[in-house]
Amino acid sequence: MRFDVVTLFPAMFAAITEHGITRRAHEQGLWSLTTWNPRDFTDDAHRTVDDRPYGGGPGMVMMAEPLSLAVEAIRADGGAAQVIALAPSGRPLIDAQVRRWAERGGSMAIVCGRYEGIDQRFLDDCVEEVVSVGEFVMSGGELAAMALIDAVVRQLPGALKDASADEESFATGLLDAPHFTRPEQWRGRDVPTVLLSGHHAEIEAWRRREALVATFRDRPELIRTARAEGRLTARDEKILRELAQMGAADSKSAA
Repeated sequence: MRFDVVTLFPAMFAAITEHGITRRAHEQGLWSLTTWNPRDFTDDAHRTVDDRPYGGGPGMVMMAEPLSLAVEAIRADGGAAQVIALAPSGRPLIDAQVRRWAERGGSMAIVCGRYEGIDQRFLDDCVEEVVSVGEFVMSGGELAAMALIDAVVRQLPGALKDASADEESFATGLLDAPHFTRPEQWRGRDVPTVLLSGHHAEIEAWRRREALVATFRDRPELIRTARAEGRLTARDEKILRELAQMGAADSKSAA
């Protein structure tokens, strides 16, 4: 899969080309990365890419023309089947979208905003989708772009060496179950006995229940989505009813 990133700080992306799972996948040729600096598409001595916002206000706004020329250069080079911009106002990035991008493959251009934002005309005319990695603001889109690329790359066939992405959080519509490793006892706390039993069916049942518990407790909206998508079994629903009843009992005792 090909990624082209429009960024004022191309050196930052060594974090994903030189380290970890993404490095190994990059060396295997599962994905490629080219960075494009919008300053290279300016025609003034100062290589200006930003200016003061019309209407006043704090900060500077990234200009449409250098970004547009960068995207045009990417397309001329055979990339940018889809253009993504990263901004807090975008649609939240979710696992299902990540998996769709990985399955589709091809090429993607990612535009990293900086300063106060990007000229809206560029977003309207040159970008297919604006994406957010969370309801918070960062100094720029580079870290968010690396998060997006990492999430997509690890879904590419062959990227994960020892684990299956189908068993991770969100893959089943639920959070993942807790994990434990050696030693069996740590500071007075034991590994759950079932995980030491070697009984695979019981272990899977325990993991499913713990995934339901974690999701019910921390991300209840995922339960509603999983139910609407038909991902929950009759056994799952029984466990959820028990959890709801326990929660109601706790509320009454607290009162």
